[in-house]
Amino acid sequence: MLRYPHIILSPVLLFMASLVIGPSQAQAREESGKTFETPSATIYYEVLGSGAGTPLVLVNGGPGFDHTYLHVSQAWDTLGKKRRVVMYDQRGTGRSIGNHSGQTFTLKDQIDDLEALRVHLGTEQIDLLGHSWGGYLVMAYSAAHPERIAHLFIVDSAAPQWKDILFLFKEVFPDVTERRDAFGFAEEMGDQKAIDGELREYFKMLFYSTEKRDAFIAALPASVYKRDVNKAVNSDVERFDLNPEIRKFKFPVMVITGRFDMNVAPLVAYKIHQAIAGSKFRVFEHSGHLPFYEESDAFVQAVEEFLAGT
Repeated sequence: MLRYPHIILSPVLLFMASLVIGPSQAQAREESGKTFETPSATIYYEVLGSGAGTPLVLVNGGPGFDHTYLHVSQAWDTLGKKRRVVMYDQRGTGRSIGNHSGQTFTLKDQIDDLEALRVHLGTEQIDLLGHSWGGYLVMAYSAAHPERIAHLFIVDSAAPQWKDILFLFKEVFPDVTERRDAFGFAEEMGDQKAIDGELREYFKMLFYSTEKRDAFIAALPASVYKRDVNKAVNSDVERFDLNPEIRKFKFPVMVITGRFDMNVAPLVAYKIHQAIAGSKFRVFEHSGHLPFYEESDAFVQAVEEFLAGT
């Protein structure tokens, strides 16, 4: 939300909406992952499937949230029939919280953790998919380790330069925006009802389908938002410009957006596509910020066809 100086990337609030949902309302999903240690972080990861194909590593949005919201979609279980699909909690979130004194949360830290995960998985290359803030992170990782990328998916991603993120809330939802703003003072004072109310208004603007929106709320597990992680990551990434880096990409890239993503306007995705020679551009016509959820079957088909080279 733009009125909060520590929250630069508005997709974070999508995942903050999970805080509105109590554990009794959420459909809990049993986790079956493991952790491993790096010199500066504990990393929790979960693997779906056991196929022999190149692993597909998913990088969730935020920053400051864990991977659990990804489980609202069945896309990953379907994709896991042919390959390992790997999800992980970024450092300091979810179950990636260890006893690391003075832990930092820079972009380099995030890149190093993702590289450590690749090494831990024992694979020379990965197929990599990043959503929202995760889209920014996978672009940065791919710039640092291009030899490790088999295929790259950039899904409803933040812009390669933080300041270029384009939000459409005020233009498309002026009434909802006004209601959100009305919570501002009480929210800054820590009023929980105001925080919940503002989040619910925000949540209304992220989906194409109101039915999908309501189902998402009912199914989303309760998650923990780490404000300090969000603030630290946001502060660090502001100094980078990935535009020159993504123009160097030589591996296969697919850029994906929901036609009705008000959180990160489709123009951002299109510009990323234009900057990466040979990239594929795919618009999901009945989706907002989460096409892998709103159009799961079509999303799976698009990913499978791209991985197969068709």
